[in-house]
Amino acid sequence: MMNSLQARRAGLDPLILSIRGQKVVLDADLASLYGVPTKRLNEQIKRNAERFPSDFVFQLSSEEKADVVANCDHLSRLKFSKTCPYAFTEHGALMAANVLNSPQAVKMSVHVVRAFIKQRELLMAHADVLKKLAKMDAKLMKHDEALRVIWQELQPLVTPASLPPKKEIGFHVRNESAVGGAKPKSNKASK
Repeated sequence: MMNSLQARRAGLDPLILSIRGQKVVLDADLASLYGVPTKRLNEQIKRNAERFPSDFVFQLSSEEKADVVANCDHLSRLKFSKTCPYAFTEHGALMAANVLNSPQAVKMSVHVVRAFIKQRELLMAHADVLKKLAKMDAKLMKHDEALRVIWQELQPLVTPASLPPKKEIGFHVRNESAVGGAKPKSNKASK
């Protein structure tokens, strides 16, 4: 049976969000992981503001908060909160554990950092796959062009040339005067 610490470790990946082009954990999730109330975490952040530059922690705008609440079911409790949550980067999460200095925060900070590293590795793996796909696509485009040229060269050979009309066999009447022989001469000329 898993204890609450193990359950929290297993569920770190869904807590890491991408906001403003950075991977972050929101204050409510981080406080839950560290075993402290969100209010206490935010108090410590404000008291130790010099330890938390803007690349460690930033506060979400109202629009970002609404977007996060709409997309993340576990954050529905933030919907009616008056304040906008803070977002912690990897370094900010580690610094928050140091500031809180609780035994659970120290233990969980290692797992939080590992989760961020795992996310970064997955992103790098996807980048490698995308580069390989781009190379394959470029190669296929060259092959497509080569096949198009070959097809254009073969097209005249595959399509039969128009043949001259064949002579018809048999008796054909060419004009009406020839049918039945010569025209009878008129009697006027003979009188």
